[in-house]
Parts: sequence; C-alpha cells; structure tokens
Amino acid sequence: MLNANFLVTGAHGFIGAWVVKRLLAEGHNVTIFDLNSNPQRLRQIMSDDEIAQAKVIEADITDGNAVTQAVEQNDINHIIHLAGVQVPVCRANPRLGAMINVVGTVNVFEAAKNSDGQIQRIVYASSAAVFGEPEDGNPVSENQSGRMTTHYGAFKQCNEDNARVYFLDNGISSVGLRPLTVYGPGRDFGMTSDPTKAMKAAVVGRSFHIRFGGETDFLFAADCADAFIRSATTELSGAHVFNLHGETVRVSAVVEEIEKLIPSAKGLITVAEDGIKMPSALDDSAIVAALGGVPHTSLAQGVKETIERFQLLKNENRLDTADLDQ
Repeated sequence: MLNANFLVTGAHGFIGAWVVKRLLAEGHNVTIFDLNSNPQRLRQIMSDDEIAQAKVIEADITDGNAVTQAVEQNDINHIIHLAGVQVPVCRANPRLGAMINVVGTVNVFEAAKNSDGQIQRIVYASSAAVFGEPEDGNPVSENQSGRMTTHYGAFKQCNEDNARVYFLDNGISSVGLRPLTVYGPGRDFGMTSDPTKAMKAAVVGRSFHIRFGGETDFLFAADCADAFIRSATTELSGAHVFNLHGETVRVSAVVEEIEKLIPSAKGLITVAEDGIKMPSALDDSAIVAALGGVPHTSLAQGVKETIERFQLLKNENRLDTADLDQ
C-alpha cells in the first residue's frame, strides 16, 4: 500500500507511539493528533530524526471540528483512533471520561462520515475491560462481553455499539481491537503497566511491587501496534470487533524472566496475590480467521527486548523513572 496518509489520534500515548513507529518504518505518511504535546513516549522507542518525520496537530479529540479539519487538510485516508483516558481517570471523573472516550470516538466517525468516502475504515481501541469479571478459566470470545465493572469498560462497549450503528446508517466500516495487558517500553500508566515498570525497576536496581497477580493475557507492544495497522489496511467490510491475544501466563512468570536476564534483581520484584477482575485469556480465533496470522512475540522475547531498550536508555541517560514513584 503506497502513499497511505494515516491520522493517529492519541499518538503520544503508549500504543499510539508504537503505531507511529511501525507506520513510519513502513514508509507511510503519519499525522499525529494529540492534546498532549509531549512526545516522551515516542522518545522511548524512536530517535528524534524518526519522530520528526510525522506531522503533529495539537488538538482536543472532543473538538469535532478539529478532527474533521485534520482529516480534510491532510488528505487522510486511514484513521487509527487511540485517543482516550484509562480506568483511573474514568473512575475519578466519569463525565470527562465519557467526553473523551465516547464523544471523542463519535467525532472520529463523524469526520469519516463527512469525508465523501475518503475514509472508508476506522480502526479504534476497545478493551478487554468490556468483559467484566471472569466466570471460569476458559478463553473468552468476542460475544461474551458485558457485565463490565468500570466506567472505562462501559465507555468502550458504547463505542463498539456506536461503530455498528455508523456502519448500518452510513456504511463506515470499522475494526475495534480488545487488548488486555500490553507491555513494553513506553508503558507507564495504569495498573496493568506494573509488569513493564517492574522491568524498568530491575534495570535501575530498585524494588517494585506489582499490584496484581494470578494470570493475565500479556501482549507485546509491537505486536499490538501491528494488529492495529493490519486492521487498518484490510478490505473487511462491516463493523468488526476482535480480541487480541498474546500469551496467558502468571504474573510471577514475568518476574522469573526478569530475574533470568538481571540476576541481581532477584527478590526485588514482588507480586500481589489477587488477579485483576477480567478474564485471563482472550480467544483470538476471530481475528486470525479474518486477517490471517497475527504477530506473536513470546513473553521471554518481549521481556528481553523491553529490558534491552531500558538498558540502552539508561546508558544514554535518557531513562525516565518518574513512573516508578507513582
């Protein structure tokens, strides 16, 4: 696919930074749309010269006119929508969470509706938070959503429903992707960032407590980004929602991988007993059937690449450890 013009909302966030990195590496034109002007997460995984290849629009996703103008003025033909706030913000301020996560997503679909067919498909971030508490240990499929326990999960479910209606009413195709515990350089916020923070803590020789235990579905950041990009370039028609699956293991297995790579970290990383209140395994057979093989980095390799990047940043005096104090 040549001369693709991508708009990436929320590109200064964790997954957004990785999407930008992978898109630029493939030679695409990238326009960043983000209210946050700080490219700190991009700098965790890219050089300044690489970052400079992307155009930046500093704007608010809740401003529908700004989203529409970004599409029109930059000849955008692909949108990857990642702008949003996570569980802690949605819990503390549900009104703000709804404005950003729900109204912001409606603004993206409205921009596509008004693009005279220039935008034929939107890929957006949903979440495994739509599932609620697990009932058993079996992998959950897409149609088992519901019973969510957070405003964040409810907002994501609302976006999935709105996406379906936009296809029915306006013919706008979309793909919503549901990751669970995504990890890698740049992950620094939210409870499920703790395994990544533990890797960083080990690199700098600090103790760290992971606030959840049990099993969860770990997905390496590069694989998550590639799934978004592949979904954006597919020819699928309709409003689709897919689970993303990485590797379901106990959180303690992450600690074991860290200690293999950094023996001096043994005993520094501790893990809580209780797991997070979401299913620990996501069935990804639907996205595999629709798009073919999806990228899969083993936990061992993903932890290795994350720690190597943190070590490189540390050696260059560029490793930000402020998140370890949060």
